Amino acid sequence: MLEPKEVFGIFDAIRQVPRPSKHEEQISQWLVDFAAAHGIECVRDEALNVIMRVPATAGYENHEGVILQAHMDMVCEKNSDVQHDFLHDPIETWVDGDFLKARGTTLGGDDGIGMAMALAVLVSKELPHPAVECLFTVDEETGLTGANKLKDGYLKGRRLINLDSEDDGQIFIGCAGGIDTLAKMHYTLEPNNKNLFAAQICVSGLMGGHSGDDINKGRANANKILAHLLQRLYNETELQLAEIEGGNLRNAIAREAEAVVAVPFAFKEQLRILFNEYVAEVEAQYGEVETEMRMELQSTELPKKFIEAAKARKLVKALCDCPHGMIAMSKDMPGLVETSTNLASVKMKEDAKGPYIEINTSQRSSIELEKHRIKDEVEKVLATACDEVTHGDGYPGWKPNIDSPILDLVRAAYVALFGEEPKVLAIHAGLECGLFLEKYPYLDMVSIGPQMYGVHSPQERLSISSTGRCWAWLCETLKRM
Repeated sequence: MLEPKEVFGIFDAIRQVPRPSKHEEQISQWLVDFAAAHGIECVRDEALNVIMRVPATAGYENHEGVILQAHMDMVCEKNSDVQHDFLHDPIETWVDGDFLKARGTTLGGDDGIGMAMALAVLVSKELPHPAVECLFTVDEETGLTGANKLKDGYLKGRRLINLDSEDDGQIFIGCAGGIDTLAKMHYTLEPNNKNLFAAQICVSGLMGGHSGDDINKGRANANKILAHLLQRLYNETELQLAEIEGGNLRNAIAREAEAVVAVPFAFKEQLRILFNEYVAEVEAQYGEVETEMRMELQSTELPKKFIEAAKARKLVKALCDCPHGMIAMSKDMPGLVETSTNLASVKMKEDAKGPYIEINTSQRSSIELEKHRIKDEVEKVLATACDEVTHGDGYPGWKPNIDSPILDLVRAAYVALFGEEPKVLAIHAGLECGLFLEKYPYLDMVSIGPQMYGVHSPQERLSISSTGRCWAWLCETLKRM
């Protein structure tokens, strides 16, 4: 058993319970059953959020309590060659040195390890602490639904430690706000009446990652790579587009994309030459970062129908022109991304109107005005090809409070344990704290967590030693309360 046993033992149980975003029924019930098995007070609301409470230990009865908070859903990403059903299959884990990993899928350390630490506090027989309230929310990853639907009056505490950060020795006191933009391009299918050479183009093996934390790390986006290749082929050949797909989740940088295209046989050799030239350019640009990147062009069966030519061209141009990546750095906090946007996914779907291409993007900013400015820019570009462009409700940012009493307490606990100052930062990713403040404006909050890499991708890995340090840090903080 990995150390700390009390934390990793619970995490091992959590990883066996399916918990995709918007499908948290099983993990929510597991939490309710966990509380019943340990005699812990438990409340579950209509959204399936779960709140557990334990009283203060001896000597802490007159001290103010604390809320520990984590989300129960996980990002479900897997490599294309991996057979895994996230609605039914447990996550298969293995240990690689200091890291806990999953086999070809996301690990779910985000935020399963936060849940495990909170639950370990609740069942501990030796840890001194004030009254502890644990809030486990649903659907943090794809809509912050649980935090949005949390009702006034459910939480009793006034201090909150969010356990959803992924950086060792860092305390987060603010986060970006965000909003999603969804576009649809309906089209008709044109029959193929020609003798053409058909090919499948695949982009795979990219690092991907979190569309907030990793957006400024120079990683490639498979949707953008594919779109720019298709644009070049349109310019140089008589290209026809039959299929296009790429990316999966709005908060993950697209790792894979593919298209099925066709050209007259007179352009067959030119197609391969243009492809090879483009691959060389992409490798020169991203080779040091995307060491596992693969781009393939293979002949395939000739499609019977193609996306109508005019709309297909407009689609590819819009994907090329759509902003992606870091837009601006913060002027107030050095090293922090202020504004970004992620071209997350391109999917082929069908509704009552007929077939359509769905484009999903997400925009983030610590400045509300800039969040809407980049949203409007994305809309303007996508509207050149799409007949429907809509936006989600969005979520607010969390404004840093450097005079926070709980910040002082958590910082002091870290110094006492490790003999050095932790970093105090804001994060470009979205946290639920901004929404909590809307309903509980008196909350004093910080966010901490163990070191993780590659979250929101199958490369996700959790540092075992960092988890031990974070657990010790949380315990020391509770003792000091």
